[in-house]
Amino acid sequence: MTQGAGQGPEVRTPTVRDFRVPAYVHEAGPHTPQMPPGPLPAPYLPEQQSPSDQAHPYPAAPQAKGSAPGEGGDHAEEPEGYTPTQRDLPVINRGDTLQMTVDPEEAPQGANGPGPLYVVGDVHGYLDELIAALREKGLIDVDGNWAAGTARLWFLGDFTDRGPDGIGVIDLVMRLSAEAAAAGGYCKALMGNHELLLLGAKRFGDTPVNSGAGTATFQAAWLLNGGQKTDMERLEDHHLQWMARLDAIELEDGHLLVHSDTTAYLDYGDSIEAVNDTVRDALTRNDADECWDLFRKFTKRFAFRDDGGSEAVRSLLDTYGGSRIVHGHSPIPYLLGEVGTEENEDSSKPVVAGPHIYADGLAIAMDGGVTMAGKLLVQQLPLDS
Repeated sequence: MTQGAGQGPEVRTPTVRDFRVPAYVHEAGPHTPQMPPGPLPAPYLPEQQSPSDQAHPYPAAPQAKGSAPGEGGDHAEEPEGYTPTQRDLPVINRGDTLQMTVDPEEAPQGANGPGPLYVVGDVHGYLDELIAALREKGLIDVDGNWAAGTARLWFLGDFTDRGPDGIGVIDLVMRLSAEAAAAGGYCKALMGNHELLLLGAKRFGDTPVNSGAGTATFQAAWLLNGGQKTDMERLEDHHLQWMARLDAIELEDGHLLVHSDTTAYLDYGDSIEAVNDTVRDALTRNDADECWDLFRKFTKRFAFRDDGGSEAVRSLLDTYGGSRIVHGHSPIPYLLGEVGTEENEDSSKPVVAGPHIYADGLAIAMDGGVTMAGKLLVQQLPLDS
């Protein structure tokens, strides 16, 4: 079993107050200073979250209706003097999100073809829940070893922060990758904004970055967004190298796989290969401002909701291919408005039965909101709409 398995608390985060990310600052695109690569700085081990890292009094700005394609949720105005202590995800009650039924189809498992395709939503350190979900789908056995033969398994990013054992999750995914390959299948992963956040906290610590809207550091943002001291203490070079090499976007069986529900990927290239190369190159240059720009763009969300949502999805599909986009990042309870009100948060528990299909059937949301007592989703593709 992986390191740290079963050592986390039994009760998940009871409220949604943990969902805080830096501002969605809008610039022309990532800058690329010519800085030679160098060794990582000494590890930063935060002792505690300071009082200034508590929830910011400013509420998140509401999303404007009738936005142009790709703008949904990506262009909120920040209050003057904004710092990265603002809680990002608003408490919402929606009734206008187009919902569709979700029914799994049996994927072919022919001896001469690829095995069935599965995707996993945001894990956020909940190792026990991940093991249980993978076992339920028959992807691992009772000992936690790969048991799915030629099956293909994709993680959509966000392995750490908020939950008790992010490094244990990474260790499991890395081990399953080797075991799946030996069995003729594969287990792969995408880059999430929390991988960028953890990399930045490790590399840059409290180095100020140009947020475009006030003082910011990776250290403060990491702590605010659920950074766990135990994860930082157990983080090793091979974990850092693995995270820094993750792809940002991939295409599988007509499904465009990304972490974030944003059109910001278009800022990094007009092909899947170009986007992945650009992201890796930015991390190699090891420049704090450039990595922050990458991180803040990967934290954008809600581009596929509401007016213009389907057009935003099509802009990605037209550029990178595929007939549907599959993403994590934005918890389904927020997309559905099932999180109650901020004044009475505990009055309503989020109920997540499975993935959420929306944007005229073009988008599949996979973040079941495990950090708010939702569900960690593992889903076989394709899905009926």
